[in-house]
Amino acid sequence: MSEFTAACVQLRCGKSVVANLEQSEGLIREAAGAGAHYIQTPEMTNVLVRSRDELFERIGSEDADLTVARFKAIADELKVWIHAGSLAILLPDGKVANRGLLISPEGRIAARYDKIHMFDVDLPNGESWRESATYEPGSKTLLADLPWIKMGMAVCYDVRFPAIFRTQARMGAGLLTMPAAFTRQTGEAHWHVLQRARAIENGAYVVSAAQGGLHEDGRETYGHSLMVDPWGRVIGEIDGDQPGFVTAVIRPEEVAKARQRIPAIANERDFAASHAQEEREIPA
Repeated sequence: MSEFTAACVQLRCGKSVVANLEQSEGLIREAAGAGAHYIQTPEMTNVLVRSRDELFERIGSEDADLTVARFKAIADELKVWIHAGSLAILLPDGKVANRGLLISPEGRIAARYDKIHMFDVDLPNGESWRESATYEPGSKTLLADLPWIKMGMAVCYDVRFPAIFRTQARMGAGLLTMPAAFTRQTGEAHWHVLQRARAIENGAYVVSAAQGGLHEDGRETYGHSLMVDPWGRVIGEIDGDQPGFVTAVIRPEEVAKARQRIPAIANERDFAASHAQEEREIPA
């Protein structure tokens, strides 16, 4: 099979790990029933809670995480790839990893990625976020091998750092992933253009499941889970912030076609950078 069906599962997670798991499992099963071979969930699939104390009350290590165990079992049962866009995972040093996991149809973890860029910002509407106070940033980008295509892994705020995706594309990635919990304010301004830009500049598919709506901890996320083809065309979208899923067919040959039409990666050159020097008049 040279092509496959991908699905984005959109969630509205809250503080209950069990309730979040019930929501995500139901939609994963629906997506698999609709023919999806690869199913992606959003950032913070297991729990979405702003309070640091409440977060630590609800999470554990990867081996002890309820969502990890259940997703492994579901992947094995349904014989699908499940990409848990990210989970809050307790680390031995007392910090937390914002960790994406790719789980194979045999129920094994095929790849792990810890979010590199921390969302430490003050937004114009008064929202303030300091992910670095709780989360330990990752330090390595990586590719995972799906049966049909090489996939690059990233999470949410990473989308604003295009060097990650260029590096992945240079390494052979034809599918780029950016599962997210984008704030409503930043999502309305930038979500679609950032996803399409990453697809266009790298000649790659982009698949990004998202959180959406008003959450139990008071935050609002944008939703609009999105799939974009290598020419920058939106091929799948949940048009709003409601929970649900969307599917689209991924055709790896379209990556090669886009990169032949606009060979930006092949044409790339190293270059030096410097400040301009004021030109001085040479005496006669």
